Amino acid sequence: MMMWSNFFMQEEDRRRAAAGQRRAQGQHKSWLTPEQEGKIKLVLLLITVGATLAVLAVGTEFWVELNTYKINGSAVCDAAHLGLWKVCTKRLWQADMPAGRETCGPAELPGEANCTYFKFFTTGENEHVFQRTIKKEVNLAAAVIAVLGLAVMALGCLCIIMVLSKGAQFLLRVGAICLGLSGLLLLVSLEVFRHSVQALLQRVSPEPPPPPALTYEYSWSLGCGVGASLVLLLGGGCFLLLTLPPWPWGSLCPKWGHRAT
Repeated sequence: MMMWSNFFMQEEDRRRAAAGQRRAQGQHKSWLTPEQEGKIKLVLLLITVGATLAVLAVGTEFWVELNTYKINGSAVCDAAHLGLWKVCTKRLWQADMPAGRETCGPAELPGEANCTYFKFFTTGENEHVFQRTIKKEVNLAAAVIAVLGLAVMALGCLCIIMVLSKGAQFLLRVGAICLGLSGLLLLVSLEVFRHSVQALLQRVSPEPPPPPALTYEYSWSLGCGVGASLVLLLGGGCFLLLTLPPWPWGSLCPKWGHRAT
């Protein structure tokens, strides 16, 4: 009996040792090399810049400025700037404006401001700016697409963090796809917003008095959105390249391919 018990104990020990060795080998295979980790951290730093620009763009209301023309003999004029969520109308002093400028602005100048969220986000009513009606369906679509882009971007960043912290290399491709998709969604949101601005300028109220003539110019928030989209697309492409096996590059760059293997 003692012999059989010793035999079973030895077999159990061997099985446990084999299982522990397999787990250790699996962890070793899934872990990142220092070179891979350095590349991922470098691209993640680039993604951080893009994420900051994306949040700044979506959260601010300087996507487009609407400017009226100066009126001779008047000391003030009206301008407005709007984004995905809010519209701000401002009364500016003409003396503060650059010499030779025919329109009221820029909107960053100090003046009497009135900023409100779009009514279709609060009461469901249409929003009017300078006797023109914002097409709420198009503006809502731009806002929803932008928020969806931010959510996909956050998911992609979470995947990359899991790759660095847990060594789950299969999440690198998922993160790359999410980040590239977020960049595309932000670009789509920018294009939809551009159509919203064009629709705003054409939807003139028929009620008197006649609406003032307007000019428009895109502002720095929209520029942040464009920059964020390009950075996220670039970062997603870089992460996707890191998921490719080294052999395709060996024929193009033998030294790099030899070092990767």
